Amino acid sequence: MKLSVTILIAAVGSTAALSSFHGSTVSHRIAASASASTPTMKVFDWKRRNADESAINDAENFVFTLDNLRPAPGSRHRKKRKGRGIAAGQGATCGFGMRGQKSRSGRPTRAGFEGGQQPLYRRLPKFVGKPMGPGHTKTVYNLIKLDELNGAAEGSTVNFASLHSAGDVTKSKYGIHKIVTGKSDFTAKGLTVQAHAFTSSAKAAIEAAGGKCESLSPTTGAVLEPVAA
Repeated sequence: MKLSVTILIAAVGSTAALSSFHGSTVSHRIAASASASTPTMKVFDWKRRNADESAINDAENFVFTLDNLRPAPGSRHRKKRKGRGIAAGQGATCGFGMRGQKSRSGRPTRAGFEGGQQPLYRRLPKFVGKPMGPGHTKTVYNLIKLDELNGAAEGSTVNFASLHSAGDVTKSKYGIHKIVTGKSDFTAKGLTVQAHAFTSSAKAAIEAAGGKCESLSPTTGAVLEPVAA
């Protein structure tokens, strides 16, 4: 009886010891995997490798100014020095090998040369007939639609400056303006519209509503006299 009780106690003790041993091993494995999953990055700049940058990582309280801006670690490298000894990895042949046309001094081939195959500038189709000489440059206008003139008072003089001050149009990066038809109907009456150019349909719509079109000089902005037919 005593022998069986002793064997039972020994078995229970060994089971507890084994479970505690495996439990500690599992906990150690979890801790090791958690530490291994933390992303780490090697900082190539030795001056920043040992520097305390805990303050700059506090994005909520740190204020960036012009004197503390710096590139991200590892984003900038020193320039590669070639031909300064074999210890640097780019000495002697400087990474170009010992033989072949590309290892010779000077430019081995012309720009665009692809070893004899059809080069890219000959494979692509060409846009033939594009006028590039004098008199063929395209004049780019700022377009003003007719429906943007609907807010003007009847009988008033309308140009880009008055429309911009009224908030009907936004600012333009072009200095010359052209009146074109819009998507909405033109409802203003009796306007004197000043612009550098008009489309034929826009001019007809303005004159049909009792208005008048005045062309402006592209250089001085003065009103041009109508040309006699």
